[in-house]
Amino acid sequence: MRAARWACRSCRLAPRWRWTRLSLLSPLDRWLAPAPDPDRVAWLRGATFAHRGLHGPGAPENGLTAAAAAIARGFGIECDVHKASDGRPVVFHDETLERLTGVTGALADRTAAQLATLRLLGSDDAVPTLRQLLDLVAGQVPLLIELKAPPDGRIGALCLAVRRVLEGYRGAHAVMSFDPRIVRWFRRHAPHTVRGLVVSEQDDKALAGRWRRHRALWQAQPDFLSYDIRDLPARFPRAQRRRGLPLVTWTVRSPELLARALDHADAPTVEGAGVP
Repeated sequence: MRAARWACRSCRLAPRWRWTRLSLLSPLDRWLAPAPDPDRVAWLRGATFAHRGLHGPGAPENGLTAAAAAIARGFGIECDVHKASDGRPVVFHDETLERLTGVTGALADRTAAQLATLRLLGSDDAVPTLRQLLDLVAGQVPLLIELKAPPDGRIGALCLAVRRVLEGYRGAHAVMSFDPRIVRWFRRHAPHTVRGLVVSEQDDKALAGRWRRHRALWQAQPDFLSYDIRDLPARFPRAQRRRGLPLVTWTVRSPELLARALDHADAPTVEGAGVP
């Protein structure tokens, strides 16, 4: 009987104990991942970003035509970056080429020059380098550059290549990644660069997932969060936003999601029917 009573009492106390532990995370967040200088990230608030450029028929995602279309509308540009086999950063989302070029094989197995000979499907656009995108944008609109961690997990060469290309670029820009190691690398080696942590809670909403998000935050020490719109509103992003981290959200594909983004975030990343 005593054992049964203790077991029941433990069941009642367990949720309360879990929430007590979680409540201790807020001061740890402030200590281990301080909020940025508001002036440093002010350009993020109120911006609208075109997801992989303002793409559509004849203007494929992450191509220069889609980037030019975003510039013409005054939208910021969110783009993805991988490292080509020669070390140069190129603007492309997938690890493999087939979906966007019709050519089989891994992007990382080709040089930037070889990728430049391929055409993005439905257009005359080639796979652009990050340098080409920066030259086109030239500070006209802000840029969010998402770094994709290499399949082998070695991030140093990619981060260094992106840092070198960004040297001297004066337009508003930020780097971001799902991988907190990449965000931490820029904090250590390019502290002047605004940096963001990309987060999705999909399939990771349990208590263990909450711990993982806080640990990623502490490891990365980002200036802002880029959050999955499907997860908003939620406790974690709301707390970080309240203490001074701007909240970008992705991917807004409908007027309803745009309304949610405007209610719960600072900057929507839009596509298709979500474009205002």
